[in-house]
Formats: sequence, structure tokens, C-alpha cells
Amino acid sequence: MSNSRVVIVGGGVIGVCCAYHLVKQGIEVVVLERGEIGAGASYGSAGVIAPGHPPMNKPDRVKQALKRMFDSKTPLYIKPRFDPGLALWLLRFSANCTAGRLREGMRIIGPFGHATLPLFETLVQEEELDFGYQRNGYYEICRTEAGVEHAHNDVSLMRAQGYPAEALWENDLCNRFRSLQDGTLGGAYYPQAAMCNPHRFVMEMASCVKRYGGTFSLGQAATAIENRANDVTGVRTTAGDLIEADAVVLATGAYSLELSRALGCRLPIQPGKGYHRDLEISEGSAPMLEAPCVLGEASVFCTPMGGVLRLAGTMEFSGLNHTMRRPRLEQLTDSASEYLQEIGTGQMRSEWCGLRPVSSDGLPILGLIPARGRVFVATGHAMSGLTHGPVTGKLIAELVIGATPSLDIRALDPTRFMV
Repeated sequence: MSNSRVVIVGGGVIGVCCAYHLVKQGIEVVVLERGEIGAGASYGSAGVIAPGHPPMNKPDRVKQALKRMFDSKTPLYIKPRFDPGLALWLLRFSANCTAGRLREGMRIIGPFGHATLPLFETLVQEEELDFGYQRNGYYEICRTEAGVEHAHNDVSLMRAQGYPAEALWENDLCNRFRSLQDGTLGGAYYPQAAMCNPHRFVMEMASCVKRYGGTFSLGQAATAIENRANDVTGVRTTAGDLIEADAVVLATGAYSLELSRALGCRLPIQPGKGYHRDLEISEGSAPMLEAPCVLGEASVFCTPMGGVLRLAGTMEFSGLNHTMRRPRLEQLTDSASEYLQEIGTGQMRSEWCGLRPVSSDGLPILGLIPARGRVFVATGHAMSGLTHGPVTGKLIAELVIGATPSLDIRALDPTRFMV
């Protein structure tokens, strides 16, 4: 289909990775983005590429969140409100928060990490992309026995999928990580992980797409997918324009629910808000860490990134909005000060929040939307959008051109929610 045109709705990490792999096949690509390229969840993520990390649906996750519903500093925060859609989603998500479903999710998603790392390496070497990519692994640091147990369970899950994760105890961590406060009990090390500047990655990928002939239409959202006799004809925008297309890829992140509903396919997506604070690193202020780390019980990533220490994480379900809640931002700094030395002296450089698309079973949604012609969806990556961006782009490109996907993605098809 080298003479075809594909419109990709969404200019975040998933959208630009899909565009890259399609233009490399000689296909005409238009990326339609409601704002600016990489300005959504891709802009302010922790910047950690974490292959093999378990999905969100861990046992009792929702139960623990509901117990602390009125605590605005809990790692997983659900804003108290009347929202039938969220209530139904939480019921479905909670049903997937079992040890059995978590193991099954790892079996499905485990191969993605093994496939995505070589793609990152190729982008750095062959495309000469410059986005601060470093393969130095990351640590998980825990201060409670329960936290250490959870970290070591993750190690077991990952090792079963071929990842060389390492369970650590107090002495192991203190010998490797000099910036720790007293009270560390243990954690883990994930040596295959990498770090980068996530916004630079998206912008470098977008430049690469343009170099191969792709185009971008910015400041316009998609309002409808036009069909004729079950064949896609184009995408209607907020400006009333029709961008003609032979196929459409919905890489719309947290906005996927709205657009998929218009297509008669109600994808169970909720926007999960994440936050970051960047602290300036200088002598006598925030420490330059030996490697990125995640604070286990707090679910806060700490990533040294171009002269700043990025504190990022948390998951907030409060609807489709970009309201920044001060207690959520304070949680980042408070947690880091509890685990790491000298955090409180770092001068703040920036604050941010963004929306991640979270599916009701904790897994991505990849595949063809039935009865709508050639409309494909690539969403639901939650906190793994950066990690799985390159491999998702490759898989979607394979689906669009009619090739057999290089990984088994049948369990990720959108039709799994329609039974």
C-alpha cells in the first residue's frame, strides 16, 4: 500500500513512533495533533525506559486506594465524586488486580520489552537521534518490609520472562547508592533499563518522520472518522476540514474514550494523571544520583536529566482535566526527601502534570476496530508509553500494511472488551 495515505491521530510518543515505522515503509503519513507535538504525557514523564516492568494491575491495588480515598498524597489517588463511568471502570480494573491476571499480563507484555530495546538502539545508531539515551539501569528503593516483598515479587515475575532483574537488601543498596537516607531495607536493580529525555525523544522522532516525508497538522483535534461503505475516507477536524485517508491510527492517549465512542467502540480507558517536579542540581543542592531510582512505597521516580533531578510519578483518577493539585506535587518532594539526602535544598525548575491512558485490564490496546474499515487503535499504555513506543509503532505499521505482526498481539486486540 505504498501509494496509500495513513492519518495518525495523536502526536505523542505512540503517534510519532507509528508514523516513523509507516514512513519507513514508503507510506504517506499525516499526523493530526490537537496541540503541539509531544506536549501531552510524553512531555513530562520520568524518562525511564523500563522493559519487562509489570503492568499496573497488581493485587489489591484498588482496594488500598479506596481505603485512602481522602488522602490526597497517596500514590494512587481517586478523587471522591459521582462518576458512574469511573465506578464501572474501577470494578473492571479491580477484577483484573489478581495474582493470576498479573502473571497472565506479564506473559502477554513480557516480549514487548525484549523487542523495544533493540529498536531504541537502532534509532540512536542508525538515525543518529540525540535524546540523552543511556543504558544504566535503575534501582527500586524500599523502606518497609511490605515494599521489599513487592519489589522482590516483581523481580520474580520479570526473571520468569527472561529479564535479569536483581533482588537487593539493605547492604546491597547502601553500597551502590550513596545518596540514601537511613532506613532503607532493600529493593531491586533492573540492569536492562535505560533513561532519556522523553520530550527530546518525541521531537527527534518527529524530525525523523519529516525527513522521510511525513507531515504534521497541529492545533486541530479529530471530531469524526468518515466512512463510505465501511471504507475509511478520512478524518474530520475541529476546523471542519476533511483529511483524506485510506487508513487511520488512533494514538489519542487519554482522549481515546471520546473518539472511540463515536465509532461505536467503547474502549475502557481512564485518564491517569501523573506529575513531575524538576529540581536544579548544583553543589550543595539536590544530589546527582548514581542512576535513576523509583521510591517503592511512594511510586515516585527520581531521574537525573540534563542538570535537573526529575521527580515524577503518582497516579490520579480525577477525570479528563489538567488541574494541578498542590498536594500531589508536594508528595513528590516529600517522598524524595524521606528516601534521599539533600532533596529539600534543590531549587525548583518546573512543575507539570499530564494524562496517561489506563485500560481496565492494565494492558495496551492494539488492533483493528471492527466494522469501521481500516481504523486501528494504539492506546492504553498507562506508564509504559515511552518504553513501548518503538515496538508499538512497529507492530501498528505491520498491521496497517497487512503483514503478520512480529509479536503475538491477539490478547491486546480491542475486541477483547466487546464480549
